[in-house]
Amino acid sequence: MSEISICYNKLWKLLIDRKLSQAAFRKEIGVAHSTIAKLKRDESVSMELLMRICSYLDCDVGDVLSFVKIESPEAADPVQTGVPNIKTG
Repeated sequence: MSEISICYNKLWKLLIDRKLSQAAFRKEIGVAHSTIAKLKRDESVSMELLMRICSYLDCDVGDVLSFVKIESPEAADPVQTGVPNIKTG
């Protein structure tokens, strides 16, 4: 089974490309340090915040985040991992 995770690498690249510091960006969109920390840890944030970010940067939400598929260890193919598939019972 796989999970989906949020990744904000596109946001950080966009800030670098536009020569915006994280501190200036934080002040301009009016968020706390803890909110920027959540973004740095790729944690979920509110849709309202994403709309503020996109409005300020004049971009679409897909320009600031992406969804990354994470495979759980249980779902890994035993042939690819080299782990034998052992059935019990």
